[in-house]
Amino acid sequence: MNYSFLDFLGLLGAVGLFLYGMKVMSEGLQKAAGDRLRNILSAMTRNRFTGTLTGFLITALIQSSSASTVMVVSFVNAGLMSLAQSMAVIMGANVGTTFTAWVIALFGFKVNISAFVLPLIGISIPLLFTKKSRNKSIGEFLIGFAFLFMGLDMISEYVPDLQSNPEMFAFLQHYASMGYGSVLIFVAVGLVLTMVIQSSAATFAITLIMCSKGWIDFPLSCALVLGSNIGTTITPLLASMSGNVAAKRTAMGHLLFNLLGTLWVLILYFPFVHLNEWLTEALGQGDPAALSQYVNQIEQTDPDVYNHLFDNSLPAGHDVAVKVAHLQQSVSIGLSIFHTVFNLINLSVMIWFTNVFVKIVEKLVPSKNKEDEEFQLKFISRGMLSAAELNIAQAEKEVGVFAERVQRMIGMAQNLVHIKEDTEEFNTEFSRLEKYEDISDRMEIEIAHYLNRISEGRLSNAGKLKIASMLRIVSEVESIADCCAGVGKILIRKQQSSVRFNDSIYENIDTMFGYVEEAMNNMVSLLSDIDHVREQEIIVSYNKEREINNFRNQLRTANIDNINNRSYEYQAGIYYMDIVSTLEKTGDYIINVVDAIREQAKTNAA
Repeated sequence: MNYSFLDFLGLLGAVGLFLYGMKVMSEGLQKAAGDRLRNILSAMTRNRFTGTLTGFLITALIQSSSASTVMVVSFVNAGLMSLAQSMAVIMGANVGTTFTAWVIALFGFKVNISAFVLPLIGISIPLLFTKKSRNKSIGEFLIGFAFLFMGLDMISEYVPDLQSNPEMFAFLQHYASMGYGSVLIFVAVGLVLTMVIQSSAATFAITLIMCSKGWIDFPLSCALVLGSNIGTTITPLLASMSGNVAAKRTAMGHLLFNLLGTLWVLILYFPFVHLNEWLTEALGQGDPAALSQYVNQIEQTDPDVYNHLFDNSLPAGHDVAVKVAHLQQSVSIGLSIFHTVFNLINLSVMIWFTNVFVKIVEKLVPSKNKEDEEFQLKFISRGMLSAAELNIAQAEKEVGVFAERVQRMIGMAQNLVHIKEDTEEFNTEFSRLEKYEDISDRMEIEIAHYLNRISEGRLSNAGKLKIASMLRIVSEVESIADCCAGVGKILIRKQQSSVRFNDSIYENIDTMFGYVEEAMNNMVSLLSDIDHVREQEIIVSYNKEREINNFRNQLRTANIDNINNRSYEYQAGIYYMDIVSTLEKTGDYIINVVDAIREQAKTNAA
């Protein structure tokens, strides 16, 4: 087997295409995901059982657990699915992958999804040139999906062709008679093999070849399949590299599920293998353990027949060839039964511990920053509304969470001012700020949609006024997020113009940020207990607004003098005043929220 450096570069390119496809697919999903897609996914994953069924059906349909789990990772990355929902789907996907094993065992073929990739790109391209932004986003999603499958297909193409070169594994027969130690070795071999060739189906085929040549017996064949079950988790782990914390947790949950499942099987290994041998015989498929014994016997008693058997030169209908073919079918069915029983037991036990899995994964993959936590509504569910008046309280809490999330953006924007521009740190922080602004847009839409649904119910006059007030508050809070992102965009323009601020400008900007931060803290405090607002707290907010306006006016006057005195360049003064004006506008939006809170307090008191 020749494997050149060019082949290796091709493999790197295939992995790159796969990761890029995942990124484009996820971004397209985030833009295109309207209420309909959100509601469909919510219905499909409403509880752990429907989620599991969804995972099973998707995997059985596309015949690739790697592809289905990568899709789940992208859904979580786009904020369309929670970590708990994704765990149930992944558990179902693990059972769904056994469907592929059965198709290969019974019919000897696998559906080639990659055949649909180019037609999919052909359909997607016109969507990219439509005026409707939603259609463009759908086009991006489909192209990302196509690239993802193309990358998966090319990874298999550019890895060393191990399946056509089984002689590479002949040395493993020296490790086949070490008892339980051999089992552990072959689990590791199955794991590494599947990680390299990116296909548990190919590992299954190689296992069958090794067993047919008499190198390993049925228990060690099962060990290879067991290892491949862990090895297949490498694909979603690769996909999560370009995702957020939630995506990484989903991929880690998949790995954890398979590892824990493998652990209990290893403890009860030989009794469990014997159970599957008995099941295979009970189904009338013969003894799967007989193949390696029969082939070894042929090798010892008639080496010429053994050699002719594997170079396909035995006459058609030869007794040995017919017998081996029958026993190969028995092993193939036996391995499929082993894989199915293993995953079904895993699912039936671990489905009850979904929430425990979530907590473990959150510990294993902590978020480095609070702002890394992805969009997920905390108090509002997407299910049916129970009682409109009672749902208002949930909405009020969610608005408070929304305000707290946007409040973090003020600190992020201030940090960005002091980070050296055109550095990796600046780009990372700016991307985080943009991501948070995108999350705030989606939260506004979700909360507003929920409030509109409440308003369709039977409400008191006070309830209707509360909803009107909250809709105004949500809009103003989102505008605060826009202002914070606006500071980042001003800094980008400043960077492009190669403008520098002096210490005096930085000091004044920090003072302005301080005033805005105090006003925001007071606003968040008011929202946290909106039904018991005191007039004294309202007055504090108005005083903060006056301080912001007065300081803005002072800086504006001083800016003209500083430019005339050549304290800094004219262009520096423009960007400086842009930031100050944006922060003053932030203060206006904050006081608008306070006004809405005050009006609501008056309504409550009336």
